Amino acid sequence: MLLIGCGDVALRAARLLSPKFRLYGLTRHPEQHARLRAAGITPIAGDLDRRSSLSRLALSPFAVLHCAPPAAEGDDDTRTRNLIAALASARSLPRRFAYIGTSGVYGDCAGALVAETRALHPESARARRRVAAERRLRRWARGSVAARGPSSAISPSARRRDAPGTRTTPALRIAILRAPGIYAADRLPLERLRAGTSALRAADDVHTNHVHADDLAHAAVLSLFFGKPQRAYNVNDDSELKMGEWFDLVADRTQLPRPRRVSRAEAEASLPPSLLSFMRESRRLVNARAKQDLRWRPRYPQPDALLAALARERDAA
Repeated sequence: MLLIGCGDVALRAARLLSPKFRLYGLTRHPEQHARLRAAGITPIAGDLDRRSSLSRLALSPFAVLHCAPPAAEGDDDTRTRNLIAALASARSLPRRFAYIGTSGVYGDCAGALVAETRALHPESARARRRVAAERRLRRWARGSVAARGPSSAISPSARRRDAPGTRTTPALRIAILRAPGIYAADRLPLERLRAGTSALRAADDVHTNHVHADDLAHAAVLSLFFGKPQRAYNVNDDSELKMGEWFDLVADRTQLPRPRRVSRAEAEASLPPSLLSFMRESRRLVNARAKQDLRWRPRYPQPDALLAALARERDAA
């Protein structure tokens, strides 16, 4: 099993995978090697921004979990492009592949319920890079075929030489996970609350979506085995909070002041673009497909399941 992007979610997935798989993890930071080994992961040195550094990825893994974000610029995900090129040079293709992307690919949906069949409408460069990655991965999977073995691959030119009527089957099954805001005990917006950053007033507020990091890692692992070929999955909890409600909930449970509510015009004038981009998109993700296909049930169906537990631990200390 090959892990691409060995951050928090990948390490959580590794805890689920390590009992049954030999894990390898790509990292460009030598100082992370000891941490990966402690997690049962054999580090592979390489940088997705440098195609020439990825030759060791041609190790023919059974499966790949791709958690690495795109680069910070451009409309294409060149890192996924380089990853595909490296894996395509292997003796055989991986059989399973899971990509953790973002629900930002849908753009602003004005608070509507959003299933995976909704047309993609990315509104930021960050989301356009994610759409580019999804499309590139799907093209790669569609172009792969199995021949005389579950993990062998033949080229398109070889496929054209097949006798008329020869049937080919996909060699590579890719699951795309569209994740919203990820939270955990150590991934809460506490610094934002302490800084007194404003939130939108109720009349201007937007619907937001969340998933606990453990639940996302679990869904990613399940998608490697139960995901249908080239299918996308919304991976979010069952809450339907607006953004200001989320901040109020965290503030109340952590005994911090609630953020001041402002109008959209005031927010546009005072908040940085990176925060405003999230305040311009409103949607309510539907996770029924992940529950049906992947047999996934979030351990934290509502964010308060974690926040209340943290409050109890604090009060008991």
